[in-house]
Amino acid sequence: MPALSITSPDDPRIGDYLALTDVELRTRWEPPNGLFIAEGELVIQRALRAGYRMRSALVDEKRADQLTGLPPEAPLYTAPPPVLESITGFHVHRGILASFHRRELPAMEEMLAGARSLAVLEGLNTHTNLGALFRSAAALGIDAVVLSPNCADPLYRRAVRVSMGEVFAIPYAKSDDWPGTLKAIRAAGFSLLAMTPGEGAVSIADLTPAQRERPALLLGAEGPGLTRTALEAADARVVIPMHNGVDSLNVATAAAIGFYEITR
Repeated sequence: MPALSITSPDDPRIGDYLALTDVELRTRWEPPNGLFIAEGELVIQRALRAGYRMRSALVDEKRADQLTGLPPEAPLYTAPPPVLESITGFHVHRGILASFHRRELPAMEEMLAGARSLAVLEGLNTHTNLGALFRSAAALGIDAVVLSPNCADPLYRRAVRVSMGEVFAIPYAKSDDWPGTLKAIRAAGFSLLAMTPGEGAVSIADLTPAQRERPALLLGAEGPGLTRTALEAADARVVIPMHNGVDSLNVATAAAIGFYEITR
């Protein structure tokens, strides 16, 4: 399809891309309308390979002739950098954005049945941490991710970008029954391992073979950590041993270490 020139941020054809830096607005707009935004050619290609259907693309007019592999049925809009910035609210330094249709999330029961290892996230509401965590989960052999109802959206643009598109590589489901889902995870045969620096936690390196058979690593939000309810639902509490008086790590860093340990 030939490129379609956009000269005004008020053009109704590019409504999917308006005010991308407004987290509250985008959170209210994207999931209810069944779309998400991918940024950068690498991430867009990974979304396409994962089977997500593109709605449209918006690109710096200087890059339009350089792009390959985009689906011909999706409109390709071009605009000069000042117009792009007026539309999105930021300098689009990667030169290309694309809007995609979301897919229905897998049923929790079905996802648990098909997984051997899980990341279980409670209250992770920072998109950069969530994106980094998904990238580590995909790289280190975690089969699926369970999100509590108050977790951030893995398909929010920043989370997708930080994950380098790995949010498309690993199935996830969002709980609508918390903490009931924690009981369902244990009932499905997983060992629920709560990561915490608190009292009663054992070194994650000392997990037993039985605990490593089908591990589900439970992680809380940066700062507050896991709720008491989540800690009480766990089979065991585990900690990464620290040195030099450091009491904790960034949750995405801690998750990566935990994923490596439970899957090795």
